[in-house]
Amino acid sequence: MGSSKNQLNLDLGQEHITIQRRYEALGAVNDFLIAVWFLIGSFFFLNESLIESGTWLFIAGSAQLIIKPVLKLMSLVHVKKVFHSNNTH
Repeated sequence: MGSSKNQLNLDLGQEHITIQRRYEALGAVNDFLIAVWFLIGSFFFLNESLIESGTWLFIAGSAQLIIKPVLKLMSLVHVKKVFHSNNTH
């Protein structure tokens, strides 16, 4: 509970909600694609001739795991820019 005293909540209104929803949607699409690559890659490992393709799907899915924190950081930067531009006018 002590950490809640240190939290800062900013109300940026509808613009903040729109920005947040866009990044959440991108994150959901990214998560879905990661699951698809790993699922298909797993099935590919059941067939000897598809193992190399399955490995590439695992590599693609693993690389996409980097996108999730990047999207979060982009969202935070975007909201910060909107907040600063709204406060300077």
